[in-house]
Amino acid sequence: MAKNEKKKVSSTLGSWVKRLFKGGSRELSEDEKFAVEKIESPSVMAVKAFFRRPLAVIALVVLISLFLLVFIGPMYIPMDLTYTDALQANIAPVWNMRDVPDGLKDNVRTISGFGNFTVGVSQENDFYIWGSTTDNLTGEDYGAIPDSIQDGNVLTAASGSDHIIAITTDGKIVGWGNDNLGQYGYVKNEADPYLQMPEEFITGTIDPDSVDFLDCGYQATALVLDGKLYVWGNTKALLNMVDIHNNEDFQQGVKAVAMSNYYAVVLMEDGSVSTGGATYTLNRQTGYSSVEGKVKNTSAHLRQKKVVQMAATDNCFAFLTEDGEIVVTGAAKYGETNVPTLPEGEKFVQLVAGTKHFLALSDKGTVYGWGHDDSGQLDVAGSTASTIYAGAKQSYLVDEGGEVTETSGLQGYFFGTDRQGRDVLTRIIHGGKMTMTIGAVAVIVSTIIAIIVGCISGYFGGWVDMILMRVTEIFSAIPFLPFAMMLSYVIKTMPIDETTRIFIIMVILGLLSWTGLARMIRAQVLAEREKEFVTAAKSMGVKEGRIAFKHILPNVISVILVSVTLDFAGCLLTESSLSYLGFGVQQPTPTWGNMLNGANNSIVIQNYWWQWVFPAIFLAIATISINIIGDTLRDVLDPKSSQEK
Repeated sequence: MAKNEKKKVSSTLGSWVKRLFKGGSRELSEDEKFAVEKIESPSVMAVKAFFRRPLAVIALVVLISLFLLVFIGPMYIPMDLTYTDALQANIAPVWNMRDVPDGLKDNVRTISGFGNFTVGVSQENDFYIWGSTTDNLTGEDYGAIPDSIQDGNVLTAASGSDHIIAITTDGKIVGWGNDNLGQYGYVKNEADPYLQMPEEFITGTIDPDSVDFLDCGYQATALVLDGKLYVWGNTKALLNMVDIHNNEDFQQGVKAVAMSNYYAVVLMEDGSVSTGGATYTLNRQTGYSSVEGKVKNTSAHLRQKKVVQMAATDNCFAFLTEDGEIVVTGAAKYGETNVPTLPEGEKFVQLVAGTKHFLALSDKGTVYGWGHDDSGQLDVAGSTASTIYAGAKQSYLVDEGGEVTETSGLQGYFFGTDRQGRDVLTRIIHGGKMTMTIGAVAVIVSTIIAIIVGCISGYFGGWVDMILMRVTEIFSAIPFLPFAMMLSYVIKTMPIDETTRIFIIMVILGLLSWTGLARMIRAQVLAEREKEFVTAAKSMGVKEGRIAFKHILPNVISVILVSVTLDFAGCLLTESSLSYLGFGVQQPTPTWGNMLNGANNSIVIQNYWWQWVFPAIFLAIATISINIIGDTLRDVLDPKSSQEK
């Protein structure tokens, strides 16, 4: 007998002896115990199989993150549907619109901002610019400073919506940026509605000591030299520009000018204010005073006072009188007329304005702010300062030494702005909530219909099955997208509010997308109803409806789950398609689809890429993640999948 055979016989005999005295049972080894404990329910095994797939886990994390962003984000990032700001339109992604350059931080002489960039001049006569300094449509680079602007030779500077005017220490008036509308230099066509920059400013120099005031507005500039007012630019942007230009009263005694987006008001050295003619008048304009409350006639009220400073937002004018009172008048939209009332014994001594907010400084050094606060530009209210400045949507506090002590307001836009000046990121967040809500409700509606039709048709069969399947075929024969477009157009013309219309769109999407799932459920129920547990339930007297929906339906839930997941992605795309084509949710309510529709022209596609790239990325990420999750669920829930055996 060979040695190995002897060893095998010996082992077998030993095993028999052991079983004879200790019995047939034995203690399991640790590996064997672990093997037994691994016996798990199919659902637990499916979950573990899902999380063993890295791509599926990544897709799930991304989708959950998107859901948190679009459903929780709006609680912390509010959105005003009525908000528009032409001065903030089409800004590329930027995040330095509030950052004062290092060389200016501790020796500010002046800061000026009207649009999406801000300029400043230091006490050493150095010029600085910051913010969004490039126009993507025209290619204009406002940061390309002319050679005539050197370190230490700028007396003062002001920025408008699309141009900059600087005066050098040797008396040169330098302009750069857009000059197509008479902002500076020669007017190309005398028939155009523009006032040309005076010839002596273009070819010659001025006495720097004669500069009393310089400011730029929306395609317009105002300059005061020894009390004489000069204005030039687009007369359609500043509607009373011609009246001011032709008014002989402004040849002397002018102190300052305040320009809104439409009109200008001139402040005289004697403290009176004028609009230069009949184009725009303060007469009969209701004002709001920090002292007296509502003022019935702004002009009459100011005639009794001496105005020492003025400031203007897009639509409102504010006047600071010699006795420290502030009066605001105009088309207030964001609380610009809510002038704060000062404590007893305190009065205002300085007044500045952004495009939609006012800042004022009291004789106690306290800063007050009112108006629009969408970007935190009023966060400096309550702080102390020696001098205050305002950009378009920024606020700057400066101490006695010229050092910037505090800033607040718009830092920038991560995803840029659209053609209405609205933050693309904010609209993506709120639009994602709308898109996903519409997709979810549509899927819920279609799933409920599919379950009811599929279960009843598959379980009862016969004439019930025949009728329900013919109805299903009729619905499936309807061309989905064209029919949805027609229904959406009909709803669009109906006199109903936007919320009701959006709800109807959700229901329409659900009513048109249930047929595929209904057929799938019917097929599964047909197979399940022939099994023994159904026969047992019938023999026990269980009602037919309970058997279909309580016993059979849970056995096909995996198929429904996978289909619902994939249908959700399809509904997102369908809603986006309808909105993109103009038949879904309408502006200003955002969805990812109508944001893409707003970018549906060659100018936007070529020059303002961020307006369509970012909504498209979010929509693509959402649908791809959902499809990956759906495909993975189909694999792990399929008991015949060889990958999970």
